[in-house]
Amino acid sequence: MAGVLEQLIRSQNKGEHRDLKAMELEAAKEILAEVFRVRLSEVDEMIQSRFEDEDTGSMGSDDGLWPQEFWI
Repeated sequence: MAGVLEQLIRSQNKGEHRDLKAMELEAAKEILAEVFRVRLSEVDEMIQSRFEDEDTGSMGSDDGLWPQEFWI
């Protein structure tokens, strides 16, 4: 994860003006890949699958999956 933060800092110092949300998403995807020990492409597939499930309404509360969002 330190590598991700270093890249973010370097890109800001070089004057690159990437969209903040895009940078946050990329960092989150890299964290997920590291936590689950999968490739970034697999993280993209997981996210896409989650959106497709939401669109079709196939995700019920009894399916054993974590909720898409939760608040503390």
